[in-house]
Amino acid sequence: MTLTLVLVVIAVALAFEYINGFHDTANSIATVVATKVLSPGQAVLLAACTNLLGAMWGTAVAKTIASGLIDTGVVAMTPEILICALLGATIWDLITWWLGLPSSSSHALVGGLCGAALAAAGDNWQSIVWSVPADHWWHAKGVLNKVILPMFVSPLAGFIIGFLVMGLLFAVLSFLNGLGGAATRATRPRTVNAVFGKLQIASSGFMGFSHGMNDAQKTMGIIALALAGATTAGSLDGLPSWLHFLHVPTDAHGQFGIAIWIKVVCALTMAAGTMIGGWRIIRTLGHKMVKLHPVNGVAADITASGVIITASVLGLPVSTTHNVSSAIMGVGAAKSFSAIRWTVVERMVWAWLLTLPVAGGLAWLLVRGLQLLGWHQP
Repeated sequence: MTLTLVLVVIAVALAFEYINGFHDTANSIATVVATKVLSPGQAVLLAACTNLLGAMWGTAVAKTIASGLIDTGVVAMTPEILICALLGATIWDLITWWLGLPSSSSHALVGGLCGAALAAAGDNWQSIVWSVPADHWWHAKGVLNKVILPMFVSPLAGFIIGFLVMGLLFAVLSFLNGLGGAATRATRPRTVNAVFGKLQIASSGFMGFSHGMNDAQKTMGIIALALAGATTAGSLDGLPSWLHFLHVPTDAHGQFGIAIWIKVVCALTMAAGTMIGGWRIIRTLGHKMVKLHPVNGVAADITASGVIITASVLGLPVSTTHNVSSAIMGVGAAKSFSAIRWTVVERMVWAWLLTLPVAGGLAWLLVRGLQLLGWHQP
């Protein structure tokens, strides 16, 4: 493993993070832009700051990506393999971004890792850590426990909780309206929009924090995995003193920490990506799927961020896209199931289901291409 290849991995990983910024961070600010509480520029600035704070909070998801999905005893995740994994995920992200579909960068990355590892191991399925049981389900490892199960459970939870939160808010507003006098005046649409417009700035910030806490950590895990491998292989020996920060030592159990500089660089890169191209997906979530008002936006933000932060604490690399989308659907359904444009939802669901296998297949093909060229052998 040469230093040049390690630096290429870092560059490709940051390119993926940049694309994640305009692909997934757009989801975290979709509601506050769609409800016109903040302009896109103001929302991006809010997302950039809160993403940075969230990215600095915990490393459970990064460690799952780095050491909980691929069995490095079966296949060595060399820089070439990591690059193929990242490229497979990036290609699928760009395709869905161009189509305006809010697919999952998280699942694209997991699919890319699994597809690349599978090809590198000569199609040995044991290279993927499928399931490692533990005393408690939240400590269990493997793709089934950490990715597949949460992929279905977290959006379902987002839909149900969003429906209940919005229903509760409707009930409170209806109760106040029935009291008469000042309480009734407080439930007028203009007043409700003004109050919840202010609240949505806070809820959107909370959403950005949760996004940084989960999504930014995924690329951190890839960079830390590459640097840890390079440190172990001795590829970083002899570096000048000012580059010693690249060393990521591991303990006897193969565990390693996530350096502060990795967190900051990933968070800033994601924020930069948000500023460039997030509007396509904001438009799909905030305008095409269901019409949102500030009260709906607050309910959706609270729901999605609560689910994502819970998952982050448990080390589950869940999809911001899935959770924001399902929360918006739940909030819309509380108003009326007919308020949701189900044709848009159908397109999104297909993108969700295809992300893991397609990103994995692309990464598999890229590794196979390297092998045919003689650059990598299983």
